[in-house]
Amino acid sequence: MSKRILTSVFLFVVIITLGSSWAGTQEGAKVPAYNKMPPAKGEKLPVILPKEELWGENAQSPFQTHAYELASKIPAVIHQMPCYCYCERIGHNSLHSCFEGTHGAQCDACLKELYYTYGEKKKGKTVAQIRKGIIAGEWKTITPEAAAALN
Repeated sequence: MSKRILTSVFLFVVIITLGSSWAGTQEGAKVPAYNKMPPAKGEKLPVILPKEELWGENAQSPFQTHAYELASKIPAVIHQMPCYCYCERIGHNSLHSCFEGTHGAQCDACLKELYYTYGEKKKGKTVAQIRKGIIAGEWKTITPEAAAALN
């Protein structure tokens, strides 16, 4: 009888321990690549793909093209943001990289992070404050309707 109880307690502890590590918050997860500083004075970042160059599946909704329009207004800011689609695996080094081509138009995380970043910048937040919000997962609350209101 006591052996069963001990076994049950042991299994319970193991399950709770493993479950909490799997269900970890965004803050506990590895932060994807980003640039800690803005580009050096005189350094040119790669160009954000103009929204006019999006077509087909990359321009099915105004949500997609509007994001590129806004990204082009804050390139140095998004250069300093991580991207939680973990696109560093394909060579990206920040959220900016996602909008240099069509990747950003097809990725829900990239789009939401861009809209979150732009909205927070418009509120007057610093890059560090915005990055902290992204790391905390605040970008996940962005909806197409809220994003459409940003200019």
